[in-house]
This record gives sequence, C-alpha cells and structure tokens, in this order.
Amino acid sequence: MRCLVSVQVTKPLFLAAQIVPRFHSLIQGGRFWLLMLGLPYLCAACNASEAQSSKEAAGKNRSVPVVVATATQKTIPILLTATGTVESYSTVSVKSQVGGQLTEVYFQQGQDVKKGNLLFTIDSRTLQAALMQANAAKAKDLALVKQAQANVIKAIAQVSQAKANVAKDVAQATNADVQAQRYAGLLKQGAISKEQADQFQTTADAQRATVNADRDGVANAQAAVAAAQADVQNAQAAVVADEAAIDNAKVQLSYSSIYSPIAGRTGSLKLNRGNLVQANATDPLITISQIQPIYVNFSIPQRLLPDLKKYSVKGNLEVDALPPKDTERPERGKLTFVDSGVNTQTGTIQLKGTFANNDERLVPGQFVNVVLKLTEEPNVITVPTQAVQSGQQGSFVFVVTNNKAEVRPVTVGDAVENETVIKQGLKPGEQVVTDGQFNLVAGATVQVKPTVGSQRQEANQ
Repeated sequence: MRCLVSVQVTKPLFLAAQIVPRFHSLIQGGRFWLLMLGLPYLCAACNASEAQSSKEAAGKNRSVPVVVATATQKTIPILLTATGTVESYSTVSVKSQVGGQLTEVYFQQGQDVKKGNLLFTIDSRTLQAALMQANAAKAKDLALVKQAQANVIKAIAQVSQAKANVAKDVAQATNADVQAQRYAGLLKQGAISKEQADQFQTTADAQRATVNADRDGVANAQAAVAAAQADVQNAQAAVVADEAAIDNAKVQLSYSSIYSPIAGRTGSLKLNRGNLVQANATDPLITISQIQPIYVNFSIPQRLLPDLKKYSVKGNLEVDALPPKDTERPERGKLTFVDSGVNTQTGTIQLKGTFANNDERLVPGQFVNVVLKLTEEPNVITVPTQAVQSGQQGSFVFVVTNNKAEVRPVTVGDAVENETVIKQGLKPGEQVVTDGQFNLVAGATVQVKPTVGSQRQEANQ
C-alpha cells in the first residue's frame, strides 16, 4: 500500500481518482487477491510515468545540440518536374538514287559528320557515258540548227530574186502591151499587115504569162522560207531536249556521290565497299541523327495546362534536363512545343523542349529528369526542407530564441530543390532547427553546433 500512497502524492490527480475507487470495489467484493496480483503492474506503470516526467524535465534542463538555419526571404522559381525522353532533332535515312557498285565509304560507323560531307561513291562510268552521249546529241542538233538557219537565208534570197524577176517581167509586159496597142492602131490605118500586129500582141500576152509565173515563184520562195524557219525551230527544240537530257545525265551522275544532308551522328552501316547498291532500296545505306540541337519529350498532367498557358504567354519557358548521375549541371533549353490535345488514356499533354546540346550530354533514347520553370515568386520566406516536421496538428518547426526551442506551427507552400516555402508562421531572420529535432521538446535548452560545411572550412583554415 506504500506504492498507492506514493502514487497519490507524486502523480496527477486524475490517476489517483481512477485507482482508489477500483481498489475500494475490489476489497468490498472480496477480490483482495486480484488486488494483490495487479499491484506489481500498477507500481511499474507508476514508475514509467515518473520516468517520462523526469525525462521531460531533464530535456528542458540539459542543452540539446542542434544545427540551425536562418529563414530567408528571396525570390524562388515555380517549377514542374517530370521524366523525359531525349529525341533526335531530325533523322535522315540515306538511300542511293542510282544503282551500281559501292566503290568507297568515307566515314566510320558512329562518326559525327557535317552537312555536305562525302559519305559514299558509286561506280559512275555508265552515267558518265550517258552524259557524253547527251552532249554529242546536242552538238549534232546544234549543227542542224545552223544548217536550217542557212536554208532560211537561202530561201529569203530566192524570194528576193523572185521578186526582182517579177519587177523585170512586169516592165517588159508593160512595154509589150504598149507595142501591141500601137501596132493594133497601125493595123487599123492599114500601115502594117495583120501578121505584124498579131506578132506584137502575142509577145504582150507572153510577157503577162511570165509575170504571173514570176509571182508564183515568189510565193513558192516565201513558202520555202517558212519551211526553213520551221526546220530551224525544230532543230532548236531538239537542242533544248538535248540540254534537258544533259541536265538529267548530270543529275544522275551526281547521285553517284552521296553527301550528308544534315550534320549529325551516323548509325550502323548497312553495306560495305564492293557491294552492289540498288536504286531506292528499302533499307537505307546509313541513318544520320541530328543531335545538335536536340529534343526532350515529356508530359505533364492536364490539370497543369491552365498554368502552362498562363505563363507561356509571357515568352518561351525555360526547361532543364538532368542526365542520370550528372545532375549537378543541367542542360538548359526552351519549351518549343505543346501538343494540340490531351492524351485521353493517360490524362497528360505532351511537351517538347529544344536544347543546344553543345557538349553532347543528351543522347537520343536517354531518360532524363526534366524541370520546367513556369515563373518566379518574389519575396517569399524559405527554410531548409529538413526543418519542417509533421505532427497531429499539421506542419511545425522548432524555432530557436535565446537558446530555447519553441514549437511553431507553420503553413508550408511549394518545395523547390532543398528548400520549402513558409506561407505563415515565420519571419525572415528567425532560426529554425534543421538537425536534432527528435531530441527536442518545447522549451528545451539548445546548444547550436556548426554545420558540417563550416566545420570543414574551419579545419582547412
């Protein structure tokens, strides 16, 4: 029964109020033996309660070593994080447009090539012969053009000669008509015989017939000129066709040398030197992937789409890509693509960032951590994330004031990297505990110890 007295003296009144009525009921009911059996457990509970009270008292009296940090007010970015996949900026499958034997390969598999670099050559002797034949056909048709042009000149001269003959014969016919009319008048006067008058009339009729023939000759000469001009046009058209054939032969010959259409990295070589290449074969000779610049595909939940539209209106948003095991120096890029619709199966929308990738740290097919910066929130209070604790009443921090620990309820905001935004509960400059919180109680005396970084700095000095 000494333990009971001790309990009533040292423990809270509610514990005594629960214990005494129970003992009284046990004695009255003749169950004193149950009382004697439960007495050791009752004493153990009393001792545990005394120990807890002693621990709390000791926690307040002794100094607890802790690490503290200062609540700061600054501007922080509003970020969205996701997992992305690196994708080539462009991919080209190089195929041959002519058939023939592959005579030379000018690169190694997996090598970086520049735009315009020579990749392959194909046996071009047949193509060169076709070009020479087209040039010969052009030379032949050019000669025909010159001959046709000479025929035109000759036909024009014939027209001029025919016109001169017409003029001469017209003059002679006019003179013959005059002579015939004069001798017809002499015949009426009886000065000459009828035979003489008929002779002059016949001569005049012959001259008129000659004039008509000369005029037909002019028409024929003019027709010859038109025919010669048509021959010139046909010959010139043949020359134009020959030039087209020459251009086509040159293009076909150019296909025998294959150059890189883009700057990028080559893949696996499909055919080696000496193999026969087919024109426009199904499998490409080589695939080139452009990796400078390069894309990173990632998705965000559709609920974030309004925020994305809101902040993207102000300009291109920054995107950081962090390769695995290389997160200290992220690749910086710009958001350049937002898909036109939401994926109904996943409820996400696809985005795409463009990165310069000057150091070639991003490789197509690689998984990377993506951080999209929407905007910046100015003048917010932040503390290290490890300073924020969770309890039944919500989030709280331990604030150190005059070497005493104070429990301070706080309202937290976004977490950015290793810092958490405190919306309510703290002021700039207040010190919060970042290490040693599990040994603290409200009102405990604390001993601020330096952080690991400061200890190393002091040791180096």
